[in-house]
Amino acid sequence: MVSDLPGWTHAYSGKVRDLFVPAGQDLATAPRILVVASDRVSAFDHVLEPGIPGKGALLTRLSTWWFARLGVANHLRDADSTTPPVPESIAASSMLVANLDMFPIEAVVRGYLTGSGWLEYQQTQSVCGVALPAGLHDGDKLPEPIYTPAWKAPLGEHDENISFERTVELVGAADAAAIRDLSLRIFASASAIAAEREVILADTKFEFGRDRETGQICLADEVLTSDSSRYWDAREYAAGSRGLSFDKQIVRDWLSAHWNKKGVPPALPAEIVAQTAGRYADLIERLTG
Repeated sequence: MVSDLPGWTHAYSGKVRDLFVPAGQDLATAPRILVVASDRVSAFDHVLEPGIPGKGALLTRLSTWWFARLGVANHLRDADSTTPPVPESIAASSMLVANLDMFPIEAVVRGYLTGSGWLEYQQTQSVCGVALPAGLHDGDKLPEPIYTPAWKAPLGEHDENISFERTVELVGAADAAAIRDLSLRIFASASAIAAEREVILADTKFEFGRDRETGQICLADEVLTSDSSRYWDAREYAAGSRGLSFDKQIVRDWLSAHWNKKGVPPALPAEIVAQTAGRYADLIERLTG
């Protein structure tokens, strides 16, 4: 974990990101925050060892690439007179952002039936309360993308899938509808961009916050990265190979086969780390060229 940056004070660490504020300021009131993406990797609510070399810089590069193409307000900000220089050592893996009032919702959009959605569908023929047609299979494209939000649990607790009605209770009807509609719009736009590069965006999660100065809802956190999204190779999918993803699914699969999800997870083998790093890099190359 990065903990000492000249001119900056470490304010918070999540599973994979560290937050800094200008020295002398605090996280509650600082107008600008430096978000540093680490090489840490998490799965099943645990931070694993070792990390994935270069992951933080790759995911930051992908986030900023998407922010520039989505056409929606986001949290990226330029430095001002109160902002210290960003140290060169973490420049590639960091974003200078506005300190937003974050909504306690993960805005999940699914275009394909897989993962936890597939498991739920087999039991209820629905995903997060959204009824789906009978006869779907793992990896099938849905008739249209569905919005399946989750409540953002405090660090150390499990996020909880919730209904749209519950999001209305949490943030109010107007903001709940705005977040849903923005999420579906962004997903459609990103899916089209990915498809041009023979990549399928199967599902993703967005996070949003309100700009304290303008009141505008802004797209925040990472966006459309290999950590927050499930991407598939369109050519492999068309050939019948479903579930070969450009993300940490390699890590999840290895853990599922070698750990009962109790206690401390085992260290990742070098070959799993290398394969995962390769998939992250492949996606960056495929999307950005």
